[in-house]
Amino acid sequence: MPPIPGSGLAKGLAVTLRTMTRRSVTAQYPDVQPELPPRTRGVIGLFEENCTVCMLCARECPDWCIYIDSHKETVPPAAPGGRERSRNVLDRFAIDFSLCMYCGICIEVCPFDALFWSPEFEYAETDIHELTHERDKLREWMWTVPEPPALDPRAEEPKEVAAARKAAEKAAAQAAATEDQQ
Repeated sequence: MPPIPGSGLAKGLAVTLRTMTRRSVTAQYPDVQPELPPRTRGVIGLFEENCTVCMLCARECPDWCIYIDSHKETVPPAAPGGRERSRNVLDRFAIDFSLCMYCGICIEVCPFDALFWSPEFEYAETDIHELTHERDKLREWMWTVPEPPALDPRAEEPKEVAAARKAAEKAAAQAAATEDQQ
């Protein structure tokens, strides 16, 4: 049976009428904070202790908005007779949020989990030059990063954990066998 002429128009008008009869609810933003999804991309927080100054985040950033300065320090040997080692020490870590496009590439490529998404979004400035935030400000945002979601209890055990558990069980079995022989 062919559709009745104007039935699409009637359906559209019915939706419009239903929407018009509902009361609208407006959240008054400064007074009422919005309910943000758990994986909101607000600003980038820096966990400075994990940063090894590998520069991967700055190299992979398509906007070149991450500025890192460092210097090398010599670390004395850990054991007598060992050799001195050198390590990078972070001097400056800054992100220019006036250039950042919030793509998250820097967070994905960080091999040491030093960068995280923070749900903070209220960091507007009156001067564009003040949108370059140094490591102190990035560190403050780190404490607003939510806990990661709990692992699914029915999920398969990660391969790394399974390998470590098997190695520990094997070492315990060898230690028990050695103890029995003595």
